Amino acid sequence: MSEMVRVVAGVVVRAGRVLVALRGAGRPLAGRWEFPGGKVEPGEDDRAALARELHEELAIRVEVGARLGESRHGKVHLLAYRCTLREGEPVALEHEHIRWALPGELGGLSWAPADVPLLDAVLRL
Repeated sequence: MSEMVRVVAGVVVRAGRVLVALRGAGRPLAGRWEFPGGKVEPGEDDRAALARELHEELAIRVEVGARLGESRHGKVHLLAYRCTLREGEPVALEHEHIRWALPGELGGLSWAPADVPLLDAVLRL
């Protein structure tokens, strides 16, 4: 059996909107929305990994807060954390598109399967 891959996702909230990212063409799950983040490297702390990934993918600096939830899909173990934007304006460096979505819009998006179980926790924010 293949080993689980630990992945962290940032739920960045600003003015009542949540930052969501569309996976680009040529990548697994292209055309699906996700909360941005990425893989935790060996020996790396979840929060440090998330701050690094959001800086690499979106050119922002965040403060990583409380864990909101987790899910498992296939070999992915996804852990979501609430994040506060501290520096920069998000830029889609690795995604096809990013947007600030109202909570009521989240249910209408086509999500990556691992992110779907996190929606309830995000809607409770």
